[in-house]
Amino acid sequence: MHIKKNDKVIVISGEYKSVVKDTKDQKAEVREVLKVFPKKNKVLVKGVNMVTKHMKQKRADQPSGIVKMEAPIDASKVMLWNDKIKSGVKVGYKIDENGAKVRVCRKTGEII
Repeated sequence: MHIKKNDKVIVISGEYKSVVKDTKDQKAEVREVLKVFPKKNKVLVKGVNMVTKHMKQKRADQPSGIVKMEAPIDASKVMLWNDKIKSGVKVGYKIDENGAKVRVCRKTGEII
């Protein structure tokens, strides 16, 4: 999977789509990945795909009532964000000198 936990991403399709054009007056909303579900190919992104859930209190410290929370979205709807070039990038893979598989930015070639 090309996305990992704590990565910064932008949403490229759907209701929460970020603007990814290079115009100066429009900005892309960079968001953080909270959790990754590789078997389902889904990611949980902070502030994206908010749903309301009716929760019943099971412990004293747990909230009850109607709670807003994030729901997973498909991993193909997000793109990794590169802070250096300030845009979304595609991810490639490469074997480094230690023999480990690492993620590589396709635009710049640097290791992520």
